[in-house]
Amino acid sequence: MTTKNIRVLKVVVFLLCLLPLGKLGLELFGLAGMSLGANPIEELIHRLGKWGLNFVLITLAVTPLRKWTGLNWLIRFRRMLGLFAFFYVLMHFLTYAGLDQHFDIPVIIEDIVERPYITIGISALLLLLPLAVTSTKGMMRRLGKHWQKLHRLVYVIACLGVWHFYWQVKKDILEPSIYIFILVVLLGYRILARWRRKRAARTSLDWTSG
Repeated sequence: MTTKNIRVLKVVVFLLCLLPLGKLGLELFGLAGMSLGANPIEELIHRLGKWGLNFVLITLAVTPLRKWTGLNWLIRFRRMLGLFAFFYVLMHFLTYAGLDQHFDIPVIIEDIVERPYITIGISALLLLLPLAVTSTKGMMRRLGKHWQKLHRLVYVIACLGVWHFYWQVKKDILEPSIYIFILVVLLGYRILARWRRKRAARTSLDWTSG
């Protein structure tokens, strides 16, 4: 994959990442025969949050896909996907805070304190913030080895996001259960890969010592 092709593909991926937002806009304003239903604000909040979670999981899926397919250039899209995850989660919160609560700060704080699933959701957003701020190459150079440690917070964020979704659903837990399964697969892959690396390192050390 040449640099030119990567640039073209990045534009394509960027536009694809905006498609959910564009579709939501059409539905919100009742254009092209689409609608968000009887409670558009609630549906908008829900859909933005789901897309934020989707992008968190898609970002986590980049490394396994790169390993399984051998397409190393996939790693060059991870930062963009991570930033879109932050964007949609932020829009999810701002829609709740603005359209639903009209930026009534005392009410929002009361919701965060008294409703556990909102507490978990805001925690995920706050953890996403430093990842978004430090996503640039300049910050990678400044932070050095600490950058990778910081960005491991994405695992915590993914768990919080799925947990938030699960608690938010009152009856039908099929969809959040699918998200839980996907998350378990993505995290399980990393745990297994790390265990294999450690095992290989111990085997190599034992062979060298022998």
